[in-house]
Amino acid sequence: MLQPKVRVRFAPSPTGGLHLGGVRTVLYNYLFARKHGGEFIVRIEDTDQTRFVEGAEQYIFDCLKWCGIEPDESPIHGGEYGPYRQSERKASYLTYAKELVEKGFAYYAFDTPEELEQMRNNLKTEENPSPQYDGTVRNKMKNSLTLLPEEVNKLLSEGARFVIRIKMPEHETISFTDMIHGEVSFESSLVDDKVLLKADGMPTYHLAVVADDYLMKITHAFRGEEWLSSAPVHILLWKYLFGLNKMPQWAHMPLILGPSGKLSKRDGAKYGFPVFAMNWNDPKTNELTEGFKEKGFLPEAFINLLAVLGWNDGTEQEIFSLDELVEKFSIERVHKGGAKFDFEKAKWYNHEWIKKLDVAHYSLLVKELFKSKGILITDELNFNKVLELVKDRCTLISDFYTQASYFFKTPESWDIDAVKPKWNEAKTDFFNEYCNKLEAIENWELGIIESTFKELAVAKNIKPGELQLPMRIMLVGAKFGPAVFEIAAMIGKTETITRIKNALKVF
Repeated sequence: MLQPKVRVRFAPSPTGGLHLGGVRTVLYNYLFARKHGGEFIVRIEDTDQTRFVEGAEQYIFDCLKWCGIEPDESPIHGGEYGPYRQSERKASYLTYAKELVEKGFAYYAFDTPEELEQMRNNLKTEENPSPQYDGTVRNKMKNSLTLLPEEVNKLLSEGARFVIRIKMPEHETISFTDMIHGEVSFESSLVDDKVLLKADGMPTYHLAVVADDYLMKITHAFRGEEWLSSAPVHILLWKYLFGLNKMPQWAHMPLILGPSGKLSKRDGAKYGFPVFAMNWNDPKTNELTEGFKEKGFLPEAFINLLAVLGWNDGTEQEIFSLDELVEKFSIERVHKGGAKFDFEKAKWYNHEWIKKLDVAHYSLLVKELFKSKGILITDELNFNKVLELVKDRCTLISDFYTQASYFFKTPESWDIDAVKPKWNEAKTDFFNEYCNKLEAIENWELGIIESTFKELAVAKNIKPGELQLPMRIMLVGAKFGPAVFEIAAMIGKTETITRIKNALKVF
């Protein structure tokens, strides 16, 4: 039998920043689709208008673009199964909700918010502190199961406020096979009668996700483990509306854990590392939350570290390109347990990718960083040579300023504490004479600069090792950087001599 074409979807709500757990779900969807020659769809779940945040949808697509993940279908890319915003699909949800009522699988509930609150207060016990609208409660409430048909029709004709709830069956075992967790079962009596259609005519997630997955021919649905408890409701909706044989295969992703449990959106500020893909500026609170991009991560590293956060290919390999991930990804190798996020390990991935990639891949980012600090780069070739010299020392893109800015900016201060106690007049004489010899060099090359230095040191009876750290501090202002003669070769004769003479004034 011919298998249907693989179609997967990521269905975010436009309510704020894109959490790294959301990006991992995107990534696994994308990898699975590409691995199997399928299609990756982005569907915006904006049915909860009270939580809608202006600009959040565009932000989601900006994040995906930065990550290098391009949807095949979306509100932006179009496609034959649109519209791809749930708010634009309202009519179909009402049709399905009424069909469920007519078949006896759902009912109208006319309870006011005050009546619901009263129910929760009256039924609250120590054993049950949060009573739910379920099989034991529904017959005590104001709904089409307790009212006469003529009363229901009268309320509907008068435009009374109502929601439509699923009627959960009693004492049934509801099971399905999860691609990660295997066989999973639920007791139906323990699940409340979830609202399917809200009073404003908008569907809840439960109805919308089932209807849209059916209409968009989704074959595999990957979502966070937190949605596992909703599975029995969704299974019943598939059974009642479309048949279980049409239901996608499900995979519920393990949680990403922080230092103390589930890694939440608030943990970035708490623990000092980003949890969003990119900077998110909340238009309601004007609060800025830092993202991995702005922290100085490369998208290749971000994707790599997310891929292995709960998955491996069965080998010791840790560095994967996106193409390699597509080739090697298998949903069966996603771990069942939660994966702990380690920011130090995340930075290690970024360091490895900075070293791995040609500097031309990120030189524009570094150039913009330098510009923001007041250093304009005009010689691209020389700039890339500098980046190549220092990239092994950089963990984040922001590190390039510390590790390379002195190539383009004369030091204004010098960290001389380590050399000052051993400084003497002989060393001052050495550097004054070294400057004279540098002036005479016509062919400014690393080898000549270094040999001139060492020959003079021998002539002056001073160990070269005692002079190289002072020279580094003269050129850099601090005790770090690549080989000191490479620095001199890069910054040129005039600048090298100028820096040595400037530093001698304070040594």
